[in-house]
Amino acid sequence: MLCIHCLTNHRVKESVLLKSVPVKIDEIYVPAERRKELDPQKVDQVAEEIMEETEERPIQVRKGKDRYVLVKGVHRLEARKALGDVTIQAYIVSAQKH
Repeated sequence: MLCIHCLTNHRVKESVLLKSVPVKIDEIYVPAERRKELDPQKVDQVAEEIMEETEERPIQVRKGKDRYVLVKGVHRLEARKALGDVTIQAYIVSAQKH
């Protein structure tokens, strides 16, 4: 499994090395630092793009104790929630160790 740094720096390899899977939205925890990034206007924009069926990249989550933890993709996640979806495509990544 790739680390978060690898995903950020080698986007071309994402689709080759990782397979996205459907994850239940209510099983995803959004950390405070991700919630700080939230821009309601961007959520609306992303929701419109989803409804127009433009290509959407999966979010990134890591496994927590009893749930997934959002790593990247807060606007895509919130847009899917606003549209009433119960699942979202996600890459399950491992947390980078420092």
